[in-house]
Amino acid sequence: MGVYLNPSNRKFQNSLNSKIYVDKSGLIEYTNSVINTRQQYICVSRPRRFGKSMAAEMLAAYYGKGIDSEKLFQNLKIAQSPQFLQNLNQYDVIFLNMQEFLSNSNGIDEMLDLLRKSILWDLMEEYSDIHYFDRGNLTRTLKDIYAKKGNSFVIIIDEWDCIFRFSRYSKEEQEKYLDFLRDFLKDKEYVALAYMTGILPIKKYGTHSALNMFDEFSMTNPGPLAEFVGFTSEEVENLCREFGMDYEEIKRWYDGYHFGKDYDVYSPRSVVSAMLSGKYDNYWNQTETFEALKIYIEMNFEGLKDAVIEMLAGGKKKIDIRHFTNDMTTFHGYEDVLTLLVHLGYLGYDFERKEVSIPNSEIADEYVTAVKAAGWGEIVKSVQESAALLQATWEMREDVVAEKIAEAHLETAHLQYNDENALSYTIDLAYYSARQFYTLIREFPTGKGFADIVFLPRKKYADKPAIIVELKWDESADGAIRQIEKKEYIQALKEYSGNLLLVGVNYNKKSRKHECRITECRMEGKKMKTGPGFGL
Repeated sequence: MGVYLNPSNRKFQNSLNSKIYVDKSGLIEYTNSVINTRQQYICVSRPRRFGKSMAAEMLAAYYGKGIDSEKLFQNLKIAQSPQFLQNLNQYDVIFLNMQEFLSNSNGIDEMLDLLRKSILWDLMEEYSDIHYFDRGNLTRTLKDIYAKKGNSFVIIIDEWDCIFRFSRYSKEEQEKYLDFLRDFLKDKEYVALAYMTGILPIKKYGTHSALNMFDEFSMTNPGPLAEFVGFTSEEVENLCREFGMDYEEIKRWYDGYHFGKDYDVYSPRSVVSAMLSGKYDNYWNQTETFEALKIYIEMNFEGLKDAVIEMLAGGKKKIDIRHFTNDMTTFHGYEDVLTLLVHLGYLGYDFERKEVSIPNSEIADEYVTAVKAAGWGEIVKSVQESAALLQATWEMREDVVAEKIAEAHLETAHLQYNDENALSYTIDLAYYSARQFYTLIREFPTGKGFADIVFLPRKKYADKPAIIVELKWDESADGAIRQIEKKEYIQALKEYSGNLLLVGVNYNKKSRKHECRITECRMEGKKMKTGPGFGL
């Protein structure tokens, strides 16, 4: 057992000892399926707090020689796999955290020299009986061990991309680092499995990649490793039952990373913090500051600010991620910036629709803080005034609602404002604070069309009325109310029992005025009762 060669399984043991441990050992079943194959090179990129290091420590504990980890895994899912014992503690593992070497060095040359010496020290200690060709050459030494002993290696590299984050402007250092990794890993018989983790996917240089042998599993396409990205819905529901937390609230705060139809993924660190504290809160900023987000949303690319505002209002933005070069400095337009924010965890990405969105309330809080610091005063004002607008809606004060929506329009006037879709973004942003009490659904299916926006009260706010908002452009607010009634939008809420507000909003392009009409009713079972006086 060495420092970097076959380290102890203590770190994984500490994870198992924790009050909350979610079993992700199914990842081992995948790595076992590709070890010693053409698919043995794996690069997993995830945001901070998504369990990358824990997974790497688990793999090291499972594969590493010189330790006995059977008891650690005996109650985990992987123990049921036919290959469990076949590979358990059967390989020499080299475990490297690149952040550690970078922190103890001045420049890439010193870092790589320290890394080589550290690995060689452990190798010479373990295999002292071998006559080496060149004791200072890491790659040749590993070849000598493989030739003499037949031993292959599982190489695990955590924080592989730290050079691209901390030396982001030095192309020379980045290329030296990639050249080292290529020489260390590519086409080497001694490699049985190479597993790298980081925030960024592998850096692209032109049409050639130094590490093109890797299969990449990222936040834009996690592939078969989707269920190991974060906590799944089933895992979070189990934790909510165990810790007595409201699943709907946890979902609102920490869900939103969608990987196809099968997986909704939650931010693991935040979910654990909420369970242990018993509070629904923003835990993201404990490990990341809003300034990281502010830097990117302030970039001067046409369309970037509009995209951020639309997403802050609850919208989604279609982007092309193919031109992103997987670093933090090379941007050709706003789509590259948004792609980076996906990898950093500040946006969710829908692979099927090719759309990005702000995933949850926790991250939305970060955007609000960032736009305040960025000096987007008009947007901040909309958010701050949204509570007053919601209160006026509850009180059915039509003139005040129209006035507040008009103010929100002025504050987002730089957005193209020429149809009902643009009006809906203004409404969504104007009602920002409603998200505390409601689930907002845009284009709610009704059977006879789509209601523009529906506000469904969350369980803990069942005393609040549901709200249906219908938008019109150059027509009338009364016409919007009639459409709600004519198309029987209310019948789509037949499972809902409680007070209901019908809100019609119209924008007159010629007069540049908004008008509002509000009608109240009550849903009881599948029946609707109309008229005032339902205690709204």
